[in-house]
Amino acid sequence: MANKTSKSKHVLRSTKWFGRRDRDGLVHRSWMKNQGIPHDQFDGRPVIGICNTWSQATPCNAHFRELAEHVRSGVLDAGGFPLEFPVMSLGETLMRPTTMLFRNQVSMDVEESIRANPFDGVVLMMGCDKTTPALLMGAASCDLPTIGLSGGPMLNGKFRGEDIGSGTHVWKFTEMLKTGQMNESDMIDAEACMSRSAGHCMTMGTASTMASMVEALGMGLPTNAAIPAVDSRRKVLARMAGRRIVEMVHENLKMSKILTRDAFENAIMVNGAIGGSTNAVVHLLAIAGRMGVKLSLDDWDRLGRDMPCLVNLMPSGKYLMEDFYYAGGLPAVIRQIGKFLHKKTLTVNGKTIWENSKDAVNYNKAVITPLDKPFKPHGGIAVLRGNLAPRGAVLKPSAATPKLMKHKGRAVVFEDIDDLHKRIDSPKLDVDASCVLVLKNCGPKGYPGFPEVGNFALPAKILKKGVTDMIRISDARMSGTAYGTVVLHTAPEAAEGGPLALVENGDTIELDVARRRIHLHVSDAELARRRANWKPLKPHADRGWVKLYCATVTQADQGVDLDFLVGHSGAKVGRESH
Repeated sequence: MANKTSKSKHVLRSTKWFGRRDRDGLVHRSWMKNQGIPHDQFDGRPVIGICNTWSQATPCNAHFRELAEHVRSGVLDAGGFPLEFPVMSLGETLMRPTTMLFRNQVSMDVEESIRANPFDGVVLMMGCDKTTPALLMGAASCDLPTIGLSGGPMLNGKFRGEDIGSGTHVWKFTEMLKTGQMNESDMIDAEACMSRSAGHCMTMGTASTMASMVEALGMGLPTNAAIPAVDSRRKVLARMAGRRIVEMVHENLKMSKILTRDAFENAIMVNGAIGGSTNAVVHLLAIAGRMGVKLSLDDWDRLGRDMPCLVNLMPSGKYLMEDFYYAGGLPAVIRQIGKFLHKKTLTVNGKTIWENSKDAVNYNKAVITPLDKPFKPHGGIAVLRGNLAPRGAVLKPSAATPKLMKHKGRAVVFEDIDDLHKRIDSPKLDVDASCVLVLKNCGPKGYPGFPEVGNFALPAKILKKGVTDMIRISDARMSGTAYGTVVLHTAPEAAEGGPLALVENGDTIELDVARRRIHLHVSDAELARRRANWKPLKPHADRGWVKLYCATVTQADQGVDLDFLVGHSGAKVGRESH
């Protein structure tokens, strides 16, 4: 079949399906025509897969049906052939035990869906936290021309004359309910006021952070990070993404040309400047692993250590994503930190990251503060090491209490999440504000799935004294919308027999963030004695995904991918099915 419309200088994958003049070509074209597709769509134009994570069970992405139509229109505008396909959708607000348990499963869904179908390029539609890394990981394993399109944040929450942030105020209101500052009726009123439109969390939580990472990595068009979900400009961006992906196919601009080592370093620095979520650490490590780019916790600490936080957004600050967009969005941040960045890294629009941002304007210096007068002096992720975390743990300085950044205290230990729920609010709990709260067995294998429980609420008896923060240490994650002096991702995790498993009530733990140190004041001999008595957890499952996950998942310092998924296989066309 003649290639009448394609501008590509290379043979398109899709011609192996639709360009054939044999029985299999007839099968592929004929069955597609039952959807009303005209014959000229099969004349050699690029086939674009629109990977849609729409689901009513994922409220952040519930507007994706409409957004996908704008992508589709853009593909048609540019002479492409759009084909929308679904993958499993991950919604933070409903799924149990944690969406992180399923991130790698979705990445496999994406990877195999792309490889098995006649796609020449892909637009990834993602919004809620884990949909973004899952889709990027899966697509990276195929390495086709790809654009990431985020769904955008909700409108700012409004409650009784006050701006409220999704997630951030969940934790605040929950604590107020415990102390009697709010009642149940107040809570119900606040629920509707917090979620006023389609879109993901409007704080600088994980969803907003990962949308910013898509743009900082060069995988999304400029302004992808911050346009509100219901703003008409989000729809325009979707249409432009549809147009651009067709051009990328003609140019053969693959993910591997964009997701370079320099691009990942840029993203780490941007994460510091925006006060981004600690969850970006494991996600970027996993995406880099799929691309074969060497990235480590040491890179996160080195590149983020001196990066100030410029963006005054909840949970670290005052404002929300809607304000961030009006102030100039991510391009305005990138322009301010340009001297730190690799300016020549390529992005999906064919320009460099600096060409996209060098003329950006900051319209509100209260939201995006100047580099010489930053919102907070330290915005990067601190990587801690010591005998309690020999392979590292992380802390977000911009969300922590300064006076707790150097502290020594008595450990109050919870063996797992059930133990925590049972005892945390007990009047009999032996705890004071100087203690260090330790939560075990909430890591990748221990929970299972690496849940966001590391920012657990303080004991009720402590909250009632007016104390709002204590040091908390766990092998879990925390929501990007949360705040506090919280040590996370302790590796190896307790379920793997890491030192965290050996901590006992009354042990002394020392935290020194400036020295990047976390130390358990227990002798090696005593730790060896405890280790000899330690018993691993019973298996969480004897079949299915959970069994596969627990058997093959890597630790937090390695990105929590499945060990056999690290690396990529490309998008070689498979054998015929008939």
